[in-house]
Amino acid sequence: MTSATPADEKAPDTSSFQVDLRGLVDLLSHHLYSSPRVYVRELLQNAVDAVTARQALDPAATIRIRLHAADGTVSIEDSGIGLTADEVHTLLATIGRSSKRGGEHGLESARREFLGQFGIGLLACFVVARRIRVVTRSARTPGAAPVEWLASDDGSYTVRTLPDEARPEPGTTVYLEARPGVGEWLEPSRVEELARDFGSLLPYDITFAGPDAVERPVTDRPAVWDRPHPTPASRRVALAGHCAQVFGFTPLDTIDLDLPVAGVRGVAYVLPEPTSPAHRAGHRTYLKGMLLTDHASNLLPEWAFFVRAVVDTDTLRPTASRENLYDDETLAAVRDALGARIRQWLAELAAGDPQRLAAFLRVHHLGVKSLARHDAELFELMLPWLPFETSDGDVGLEEFAAAHAEIHFTRTVEEFRQIAPIAAAHGLGVVNAGYTYDAELLALLPTVRPGVKVTELDAGAVTDRLDPVPTTAELALASFLATARTRLDPHNCDVVLRAFQPVGVPALFLDDRQARQERDRATAQENADSLWSDILGSLRGSAPRARLVLNHNNPLIRRIAGLPDTELTGTAVESLYGQALLMSQRPLRPADSTLLNRAFLGLLEWATHPTTAADAEENRA
Repeated sequence: MTSATPADEKAPDTSSFQVDLRGLVDLLSHHLYSSPRVYVRELLQNAVDAVTARQALDPAATIRIRLHAADGTVSIEDSGIGLTADEVHTLLATIGRSSKRGGEHGLESARREFLGQFGIGLLACFVVARRIRVVTRSARTPGAAPVEWLASDDGSYTVRTLPDEARPEPGTTVYLEARPGVGEWLEPSRVEELARDFGSLLPYDITFAGPDAVERPVTDRPAVWDRPHPTPASRRVALAGHCAQVFGFTPLDTIDLDLPVAGVRGVAYVLPEPTSPAHRAGHRTYLKGMLLTDHASNLLPEWAFFVRAVVDTDTLRPTASRENLYDDETLAAVRDALGARIRQWLAELAAGDPQRLAAFLRVHHLGVKSLARHDAELFELMLPWLPFETSDGDVGLEEFAAAHAEIHFTRTVEEFRQIAPIAAAHGLGVVNAGYTYDAELLALLPTVRPGVKVTELDAGAVTDRLDPVPTTAELALASFLATARTRLDPHNCDVVLRAFQPVGVPALFLDDRQARQERDRATAQENADSLWSDILGSLRGSAPRARLVLNHNNPLIRRIAGLPDTELTGTAVESLYGQALLMSQRPLRPADSTLLNRAFLGLLEWATHPTTAADAEENRA
């Protein structure tokens, strides 16, 4: 089936897009590239790609790349593949076109060796240059004359053929003339610094010369992690020096990242100081020897925040700006493999070097705990080493589980700090799960130690472990306890009497999650309108209430219990409740704040109350 254009309709005109070069340069400099510094990378990249193509065409060809900077100009010369006049028109002046596209010049077999993939090419150099001059001679076409391409940042360019003596041998030389206001980027010292930063691991010998014309090497191969060293100790010293130079710190340890299948080689440096799990460290990443970025935060798993890595890869894809890694399935697989290598390093330390492992965990136990949440095998391996704050002190869960068949835990640090001395004195095993990841790891403990029971600490468990008061003593204090319970009943708090250590603690406030939820519901009901108050009232359950545990061993408790004034006794009990609540560091409800103020003022009133007729007469006067 075919269709024809109606006779009264004209065929559409075909036109090409027009590109504003100055607008494109503004886009590159302000939105695609993070800094003008990348122009040096573009120059090096074009030169490396050119000599790679030349070697594919003629393996016996002499390869060289020379960079020069002086008097506001930068030039780079290579003995690469070069271009013909037609290729200059087609490739240098067409945005998006690349000389490295598969099959275009019969070099598909070498394409995987090229660094550039996006065809922006020399146009990126207009970020710092007002004029670019290219003198090139093709190695593919014997007898082809040298060609000059001269372009300005206004979007115009000229192409002309040069005499043979202008460039006797195949290759390309690029000259940049600085734009006004960016001359600092073409200063010789800056150019040399950038060339070393970007190109130190490139596979070809590259030299730099400044105004003195003395050539100095840019490349420094092989990479420090691939160099031979006489002893393991000397290798560690060399790697530590490299880490100090690149990242500014001396590593606690080093981890080799050798993944030949994934095309990744490098090293991870363990930070010598703790760092936040939320901090995403930047990793230094090279692509086929060219520095891609210092800030590849997606190279390693999130849990590996305790290392900074330097790697060279030939399999991962760069983003369009070639300043980061493209997050695709290949990167995800490499990230998993690098994470597995770090886990393997931890396992090797646990099995063969416990002293180094202990030193590492003293600094980075948080990172290992983060990893262990998702790796039961590693969690079991690390059990003797991972530190936890417990009622027996800072010990590993392996040791703690051996001493306590049932382990209780608190969800907040404040709750643990209040209960820890009492739990230790009465043999109750309590772990502080108020720190990051600890609650999750405790929940996993029964899966690797089936005989261990782990439960959240509740008021009943603590109360049951404390020593009961003899029946005769409790009966003698029945009136006191009745007064105390009456005063605290409006606050959803029961009062119990126990004897416990340490003696210096007069009262202990205990509750659990259900009790806290009930207290929150009651507070919300008090502050709600009639409709919501009825709804919240219907939700009232039979959850256990909070408890104020009075210590019969404490002399103050016994003195308060013997007070003859019932009102003063109630005020003292409210003071004990407020003090215990403050010690638990729980948020105070409005009713609790009111109680504290009332108790404080009541005690002041009692302390200043006249006790004799003379005192009363003095007050009246």
